[in-house]
Amino acid sequence: MTPPPNQSADAPDPENPEEVWKAKETAAEAEEEIKHPDTPIPSEDEMRAAMGWAFEAESVEEAMLDTLTKHALLVLEGNRTMNLVTDLEPKELAARQYLDSWRTTQLLPLFGRKVLDIGTGGGFPTVPMALAETDTKFIAVECRPRKAEFMKDCVAELGLKNVEVQWNRGEDYLVHNKVDIVVIRGLSSVRENVRMLRKVRQSMKDLIMVKGKSWSREMRAGEREAERLGFRFDTVWEHELVGEMGKRALLVYSAPGGL
Repeated sequence: MTPPPNQSADAPDPENPEEVWKAKETAAEAEEEIKHPDTPIPSEDEMRAAMGWAFEAESVEEAMLDTLTKHALLVLEGNRTMNLVTDLEPKELAARQYLDSWRTTQLLPLFGRKVLDIGTGGGFPTVPMALAETDTKFIAVECRPRKAEFMKDCVAELGLKNVEVQWNRGEDYLVHNKVDIVVIRGLSSVRENVRMLRKVRQSMKDLIMVKGKSWSREMRAGEREAERLGFRFDTVWEHELVGEMGKRALLVYSAPGGL
């Protein structure tokens, strides 16, 4: 098929929304400035010790900490060519990314459920959650192609059988698929997140947003929009990270698909 005039054979079809957004994301990723090209890579022993420190008060198997350490080293290496994390010091990374993500599994009933992680980036919160809940199915979607490919490589390297990775947008995935839980960590504000999901709100039962200490202000700012779209605030689970790394919260909303 011959492309239209002034359109190259490799150009996205303007009538195909998926091709258009994928082309835009590919171009944006290519132009993105790498914030930490000299990311320091700790030794495996140093990173493992940081994981042990972060999870010292938690009941976790040593094998899981070994796997988290392996993933952390992959993330830090990848951070030299992609913007995956801003926490570069081992203890900060272990607490703010891994412990924070893992605690989601301790606060929510996930057994046998299907969870969609929108904007997974380097694998947060999917990787820690999937290691803790092996009987839960996780779909990790990422709109940036290189990050999605990185995550696929991580899943294969770590042997995570309960994780599926897609180069996709969460709202597009939900057009054709239903899930029990949508989890969003650090993507956007409460108001913008519910707006993003407005057309597919019937495709999920619960919406979980992982937030920082200012969660209450953000929730109030998005309260009217959430209610208008049928997202009913259920509860909030607050917790504090080790080593004064900050307060965190899980905002739990009942979505129209579960009502």
